[in-house]
Amino acid sequence: MQTPLHARHLALGGKLVPFAGWEMPLHYGSQVEEHHAVRRHWGVFDVSHMTVVDVEGDAASAYLRQLLANDVARLDAPGRALYSCMLNADGGILDDLIVYLRGPGRYRIVVNAATRDQDLAWMEARAADFAVEVTERIDLAMLAVQGPEAAARLPGLLPDALRAPVAALPPFHAAEGSGLFVGRTGYTGEDGFELLLPGTDASALWDALIEAGARPCGLGARDTLRLEAGMNLYGTDMDAATTPLESGLGWTVAWEPAARDFIGRAALTAQRADPQRPRFVGLVLRQGGVLRNGTEVRLADGRRGRVTSGSFSPTLGLSIALARLPAGDERTAEAILRGKPHPVEVVKPPFVRHGQACIAA
Repeated sequence: MQTPLHARHLALGGKLVPFAGWEMPLHYGSQVEEHHAVRRHWGVFDVSHMTVVDVEGDAASAYLRQLLANDVARLDAPGRALYSCMLNADGGILDDLIVYLRGPGRYRIVVNAATRDQDLAWMEARAADFAVEVTERIDLAMLAVQGPEAAARLPGLLPDALRAPVAALPPFHAAEGSGLFVGRTGYTGEDGFELLLPGTDASALWDALIEAGARPCGLGARDTLRLEAGMNLYGTDMDAATTPLESGLGWTVAWEPAARDFIGRAALTAQRADPQRPRFVGLVLRQGGVLRNGTEVRLADGRRGRVTSGSFSPTLGLSIALARLPAGDERTAEAILRGKPHPVEVVKPPFVRHGQACIAA
């Protein structure tokens, strides 16, 4: 499949690669330069491969309070948003997502492209017991405008009625009007926005952003940016066989009120009491190679864990990773690279946030 911006990516020299059934730009010449542009200035990503789902109806809130581990009752005004996991009965993560409250009984959810089919099937099956409609919005495109200059530059490119509301948006809030839906959210660890708009209008906004100085960025930079920010990637750092409690996402589970029986709650409650549950950590390798997905990690007592996401950090100039390790409080470990042990530091993510290092030099 191709996004509405496919021709624009070709014209800009984008290296297109298959991703979750879509033909997407990996980079436009230099992944590292695109990464730095977002950390230091601003960039724009085509993320139209993401799946947008509208949930509407009198029972929409009750439905989502059962479906999601976080609690949409926390969304106390239109425009508020929250991050959540959608779980199976065993507490495994079917997907992570953002849900926005648009008005009474009206929600918008953005889920991952790679899990589209299973997510829609799961959501529709659970909806059978509620007075709700679940509608995939295939007509919409999605752009992510990210970087420290995004807040100053984006509003001026929007319709007059949206300029002031978007400029005043706090994080995890959204404004909509004139055919645009704009959330102050992102996947880079920088300030920024994610915009939903009709696919037929996407090229004009993309062109305006590029003309205003936003650097076009591909999936490669998006991945190193999110890794530096300590943000999980579905299918790599978490999946249906792992729970939020062993994926560094315990903070997304709303335990109160205790009477809310969300899917997976019983399994999470049992795991919550287990002192031996795995922990999710960051790793820093200061020399000797690059941590990669799947790299084995050994603790001093011989217990083993594994890197879930690893790469070179362009901002820090060294290798970093997210990893799942056995329970404990060890602050050092060894990563096995090409059969040889390399010392790594065990840290708490993120590694970089808002352009600044979060780990010791």
